[in-house]
Amino acid sequence: MSGLARFGTRLLHLLPPEAAHSASLAALKSGLVPVPPGVTDPILRTSIAGLDLPNPVGLAAGYDKNGEVIDPLLKLGFGFVECGAVTPRPQAGNPKPRVFRLSDDRAVINRMGFNNAGLTALRSRLSARLGRKDIVGVNLGANKDSDDRTQDYVTSLQALNGLADFFTVNISSPNTPGLRALQSKAALDELLGRVMTARAAAPVFLKVAPDLKDEDLADIAASVRDNGIDALIVSNTTIERPETLASHDRAEAGGLSGRPLFERSTALLKAFAQTLNGAVPLIGVGGVEDAVTAYAKIRAGASAVQLYSALVYEGPGLIAQINRGLAERLKADGFTSVDHAVGADV
Repeated sequence: MSGLARFGTRLLHLLPPEAAHSASLAALKSGLVPVPPGVTDPILRTSIAGLDLPNPVGLAAGYDKNGEVIDPLLKLGFGFVECGAVTPRPQAGNPKPRVFRLSDDRAVINRMGFNNAGLTALRSRLSARLGRKDIVGVNLGANKDSDDRTQDYVTSLQALNGLADFFTVNISSPNTPGLRALQSKAALDELLGRVMTARAAAPVFLKVAPDLKDEDLADIAASVRDNGIDALIVSNTTIERPETLASHDRAEAGGLSGRPLFERSTALLKAFAQTLNGAVPLIGVGGVEDAVTAYAKIRAGASAVQLYSALVYEGPGLIAQINRGLAERLKADGFTSVDHAVGADV
């Protein structure tokens, strides 16, 4: 990371977490964030669900909820960017404070509650960048007070058809009461069936929670296969609190992300890889903070990875660092592409 980027990251840590997030968005909009040298090694090129990626490192949903800085983020070196979560109607989210840095643990707890400007605002921004070739997806959520949450996903998907390269059905946020109940077999089959009927050409992904029991895993895998879902994102934040957490705010309610999630989410990723046996591609999320953790996700079965929390601590130079390190590790292990390394440890 350049000295300027490192200084900017330290400066943001002087602000409360949500204010720092807003400041970072403003910095990206204004062009104040240094753009690191690109990593264009062809060994990093890969594909997932028919989407060609320049590299397998993506931005997870939650940072650019309203699609405000998609292009500045892509310039930082991400192979793909996922904006959202979006809900049909604008939503304020949960009361503040609702984001907490666990600096000693390199982690974050959030209970944002799908705060976003709504479908109309995101549709307008995505329409304005039509025709660009970069891979951009949209994470779909449901309004907290919705009478039909399944319809919320269908409504957003239909409104944004043709404007995004993929859509993610997010039923795994712990911050909307009752949302995770949609992961049960009957509810999930109904949801995915209606969503897949409403979709046009873009792939549809499903994002699951890390707090699944063995029977949940089997049911979700079956539902994903039966409904023709194009990829599975493993995983969202956890409501569990490892005993190793040392930071002051470790008991705050919400979803825990970052380093403490790595082992749990990677074990679940590997379990899905074994259960699905290549039938559905996987995207690994949770605790990706360097080339070592990104490579471990790939070897555990992920065709691509996503990160967010690590940016809080490492800043915008992280993506290039990870991609350089991934290329080195792939070559050192004798792989000629990312695809050849996927599931090497499964």
